[in-house]
Amino acid sequence: MSEELDTGFFADWLRAAATAIDREAAHLTELDSPIGDADHGSNLQRGFTAVQTALAKEPQETPGALLLFTGRQLISTVGGASGPLYGTLLRRTGKALGDAAAVPLPELAAALRGAADAVAQLGGAAPGDATMLDALYPALDALDAGSAPGDAFPAAARAAAEGAEATVPMQARKGRASYLGERSVGHEDPGAASTALLFEALATAYGEGA
Repeated sequence: MSEELDTGFFADWLRAAATAIDREAAHLTELDSPIGDADHGSNLQRGFTAVQTALAKEPQETPGALLLFTGRQLISTVGGASGPLYGTLLRRTGKALGDAAAVPLPELAAALRGAADAVAQLGGAAPGDATMLDALYPALDALDAGSAPGDAFPAAARAAAEGAEATVPMQARKGRASYLGERSVGHEDPGAASTALLFEALATAYGEGA
């Protein structure tokens, strides 16, 4: 696959994400049950299914337009906090990518980091609060350190998975889990787990297209 990531690649990424979330929806909801509303998996499953349905009717021509469209769909179809957070992540990434027909890895990494900062501001969270940021920022560090997608995407997927696992001993400081105080310790954050799936899908999409 070319080092320039085109619209077809981003469409593959979103399909892989929908597949991964569909596969892990029950597990995500299980993670959410003791510390949240027990709906994280079902909410994301509904949202990413809606994205695929909408894209089949309204294909987008550029990576930026595709991610903007996806972000809007997630905000309108995913319940709870997940819709605004994931919607903001993808919408801001798409906006940063602009109208380019294809983007290199450094531009994607920079766009995602700016979007992650917007998510952090929206949720009032920081790394260490046991949120999706604890998977997101390590993944972005791995993207920044990578020289090519074939190396950077799998590294980002591993970093996100490790970041999600690292939320287990943390005390949640944001979201519904924070209401539990010390009782939130010992539970993997479901948002971090789903963020890890998003980066797993990124690596999967590139590997299948390479």
